[in-house]
Amino acid sequence: MWLHKNELSQDEKRVRSLYKALRDELDQYLIEFALVDSYENFRKSGQPYPFVEKRELKPRAKVMEVENSLMNSFIVIFFEGAIPPKLQKYIRYFSSNKVTKENLGELKLTGLNFADRFQKQMKYFESNRFYNLFRSLMPVDYALLIKRDTSVKHKNRFILSHFHVRVDWLIDSAAESLGKELRYVSKDLYEKGENFSQIMGEKLFEYYSFHHSVSGRRTAAMLAAQLLRQSNLYSTVFVSSSESRTLTRISEDGVSKACLIQLDNNAIEQIEKHPNGNPNFSKHFLVHRTKDYGLARFKVVYQTNEHSTPPPDGKLRELKPDVQWLRIRNQLLLPNFTDTKVRPIRYQIIYDQQDPLS
Repeated sequence: MWLHKNELSQDEKRVRSLYKALRDELDQYLIEFALVDSYENFRKSGQPYPFVEKRELKPRAKVMEVENSLMNSFIVIFFEGAIPPKLQKYIRYFSSNKVTKENLGELKLTGLNFADRFQKQMKYFESNRFYNLFRSLMPVDYALLIKRDTSVKHKNRFILSHFHVRVDWLIDSAAESLGKELRYVSKDLYEKGENFSQIMGEKLFEYYSFHHSVSGRRTAAMLAAQLLRQSNLYSTVFVSSSESRTLTRISEDGVSKACLIQLDNNAIEQIEKHPNGNPNFSKHFLVHRTKDYGLARFKVVYQTNEHSTPPPDGKLRELKPDVQWLRIRNQLLLPNFTDTKVRPIRYQIIYDQQDPLS
């Protein structure tokens, strides 16, 4: 598992601090791109936005499976160090999909003339033009890879190193890996039969907050997250799916999902008057406001339990398929990313409560 801060060298501690700070910044940016910008796409096209229903945010829920090109969809892999050699054969990145002027010149994307405007400095996270390049590459299939740049000694920085990155790892291998970690598997996924292996595969999806019927980007993101757990450095996988209409973040902190929700005028008034709310809620939180409702960013944080964490005694245990592996730890309304001094608001609505702000 991951190295604790106390186990790191002084240089590694500085890298981790930088990684976490940049990840928070990236998190904010991707919420805007995946959710707010997608909402604007629907507004401009005159189509109704497909809001996520509360039941779809419950653990093990199966979400609406309808694709829409107006939703901004992507996978971003953000790694604390350099990808370990033993994992590189499963994370497919080569010189042909490295972020270089020559490779980018082959792409046919709107909004950026790579041949004329690309500069090497743009791919470094420290560059003020980083997000210009990053945003332009988001429509490319498969994943974008951001990792520590180890080409220059004594310099701590992160680089958008590759695009069109595929994760070629079997679901069975990922399920076996998680099963061993949680002590449901001793040596081999099929040691207890085919039925067990199928259930363990479904539990793998549940562990990452997905229904086992999903495919595409969410499956690739799940495989990337489980694969990178074999490293002792931090990794974060962000995935936005047009079917789920959410942004899922998977990291050492667990799994969270962000989406957009509608709040009617009564709910907004309650939040502004409640002691646990914010009197300037409309100003600091709402993405869009009409005469009937307001639009806000909503985040759900999930937590594992005793069935989805390694047993304290380390002994092999039986898999119980009906037992839920995740619970909801927190539900939050997120402020506008420009309001840096405003805290999120706890807002518990998934399991109907009389006072969601309590």
